[in-house]
Amino acid sequence: MNVLSDPTKRRWLAWAALATVFLLVNLHRLSTAVLSERLTADFETTAAQLGTLHASFFLIYAAIQIPTGVLADRVGPRYVGSVGGIVLSLGAVGFALSDSYLAALASRALIGLGSGVIFVSILRFCANWYRADEFATMTGLTGSVAGIGAILATTPLAVTVALFGWRETIFGLATVGFIAAGAVFFLARQSPAAAGLEPIDGVPEQPSVALAETGGYLRTLLGDLDQWLLSVVFFAGNGSILTLVGLWGVPYLVVVYEFDVTTASYFTLLGSVGILIGPPTIGWISDARSQRLLPMAVGTGLLLLTLSTIPVLGRPPLVVIALSYLACGFLFGAAMLSLSVVKERYPAGASGVATATVNTAGFVGATVLPAIMGVVLDTYRTDETVGGTVAYTQFGYRIAFGILAATVGLAFLCSLWLLARDATAESPTPS
Repeated sequence: MNVLSDPTKRRWLAWAALATVFLLVNLHRLSTAVLSERLTADFETTAAQLGTLHASFFLIYAAIQIPTGVLADRVGPRYVGSVGGIVLSLGAVGFALSDSYLAALASRALIGLGSGVIFVSILRFCANWYRADEFATMTGLTGSVAGIGAILATTPLAVTVALFGWRETIFGLATVGFIAAGAVFFLARQSPAAAGLEPIDGVPEQPSVALAETGGYLRTLLGDLDQWLLSVVFFAGNGSILTLVGLWGVPYLVVVYEFDVTTASYFTLLGSVGILIGPPTIGWISDARSQRLLPMAVGTGLLLLTLSTIPVLGRPPLVVIALSYLACGFLFGAAMLSLSVVKERYPAGASGVATATVNTAGFVGATVLPAIMGVVLDTYRTDETVGGTVAYTQFGYRIAFGILAATVGLAFLCSLWLLARDATAESPTPS
């Protein structure tokens, strides 16, 4: 039996192909922080425009999550994932060739369109090829791929851009994307049976899903309070970490601490390392203890404390900044548990659309939060530039980062509400 005919080995090859595309997704979506100085110079953007350029990826990404869930449930990850890889790579080519702000905006939105189908496709693949008690671990492991992409989007990207130029670098990423999309098409299938393989112990064959059933699941999700509470948690967790590592974490350090972009990227690199190790660690703990809500609530509370350092202190010691960035990335794993929770509360045939619904909220957060911070920072804009970056007052950054902390505070309250609802549901009814 070779590696392609052994289902337990084949699944890792297919997951790796999908994960490679997801790695590129994270490189693209977090690249704006390192590219901010060059994009500002080339396209003459304000903070709000830069925030909008960054957010255009997430706007389209969020909009297509539920349609992606429907497609992933009905068509499967092979076609959805490979087409997504091709589209995001075409968008990257367009971004590299852009000669105006509007062209760059449209191209980045196209990157978001292709990228938006990948994560849900991976989750659907994991639901079909891995046991239920492996799902949170696999979700966390997929999250760690986001961490690798985030690491590459910091100092390595800054060095590469300095050596070759930002346009050439983005074009190189597009080339890798086309190759990875081909690997997804060759390796990924809807299930072991669809690949002509023996079933995997403990992994039931997933039922086909009729469109009417999917509509019923969507209506149920719309009226499900738990889904809304989980969506707030992921809105805050995903939105805050992608805003910190993907955009405003670098300009804050450039302006307030007068670092160059490459030096500032070392700190967001720490946040990316946190993303690399946090989600799989927290997912493994959750699977091992068969608990979801408690680690989610504890982690969200700690994320609130960590994000509060900048709005409270303004210019904390650098060691505090370093530990805060690292901890924020690590604690993102707590927010990712919301995807495991919603997946487990719906039938197997609805796993794609259920996780896509909560994932939508996460990328609405990644769309809204950086744009709001950009508007706030423009209010506190000065006439100076630092390292080529438009300067804002330290107080402006405190207000802007305070928005992130307040959003995570709301998520923490929602996680406590979920814990209380779960405890009430488990309590015996008095006779």
